[in-house]
Amino acid sequence: MNLKILLRLSLLCAAFPAYSADKVVVGLITKTEVNPFFVKMKEGAQQAAKKYGATLMTGAGKFDGDNATQVTAIENMISGGAKAILITPSDTKAIVPAVKKARSEGVLVIALDTPTEPQEATDALFATDNFKAGVLIGEYAKAAMAGKPAKIATLDLAPGITVGQLRHDGFLKGYGITEGDSQIVCSQDTRGDQAKGQTAMENCLQKAPDINLVYTINEPAAAGAYQALKSAGKQKGVLIVSVDGGCVGVKNVKAGHLAATSQQYPLKMAAMGVEAGVEYAKTGKKASGYTDTGVTLITDKPMPGVESKDTKFGTENCWGK
Repeated sequence: MNLKILLRLSLLCAAFPAYSADKVVVGLITKTEVNPFFVKMKEGAQQAAKKYGATLMTGAGKFDGDNATQVTAIENMISGGAKAILITPSDTKAIVPAVKKARSEGVLVIALDTPTEPQEATDALFATDNFKAGVLIGEYAKAAMAGKPAKIATLDLAPGITVGQLRHDGFLKGYGITEGDSQIVCSQDTRGDQAKGQTAMENCLQKAPDINLVYTINEPAAAGAYQALKSAGKQKGVLIVSVDGGCVGVKNVKAGHLAATSQQYPLKMAAMGVEAGVEYAKTGKKASGYTDTGVTLITDKPMPGVESKDTKFGTENCWGK
């Protein structure tokens, strides 16, 4: 090889360090770029990549449910030399073929926050126990209602998304009821969006004006529900419980807009994922199975028999602004 070719190769390596042989490349694909949960997840991945000397490639759907963009991101990361890809799947079934392709090419694939269907489609899952998160707020709601007859609205995510189903089912379990119970007077999908949450709550109030308990898939949907109740002058008579533990959500608990929320830890998920990806690249050891990244019930009105922390703890451990 002559000197001119060697010089050109050295310039290419300097321009594109992610592709150099001694640099571990890890990919992170989130559902969106704007949701504070995924912003914090990306931050955790960036911090971990810096700590372990890895290069981080990132991608995200254009909206929650955008499978096509996530598939393209996987393909780009495979081409970019990623040894591991961390993904929060928008469509838990439709993403599976792309995940299988990545794994067939020797890429470690770890789901963060949301399991694929089937869960075994990825090598590992680092996530909140979403069923437990639902159980906690269900148990809290049951205790807080103190025997009062409930008229329940469930503001859910969307059909076919495992994280939404797990939280919904957990809430029912914690409250001690099953799907189809007469106490559930309205169910609406929100896509976890505040505006859609407000519309869903408005629809539910038209259907059942005497709703007194609202379960929401996440805190943006809860904020929308609260706004609809406030506009109707009914916010003081309705208990709202949710899942997320973002800083805005914790503030809403402190303000009394939410009675309680189950806090999860996206930064931890991503940091653990990057660490596992680097270890695989260097040693060949694969992460496997499910790793619970923790969940804590946050409320300033604790209930007997339901373990919780106050909003001071929630604020110290929240994510977002």
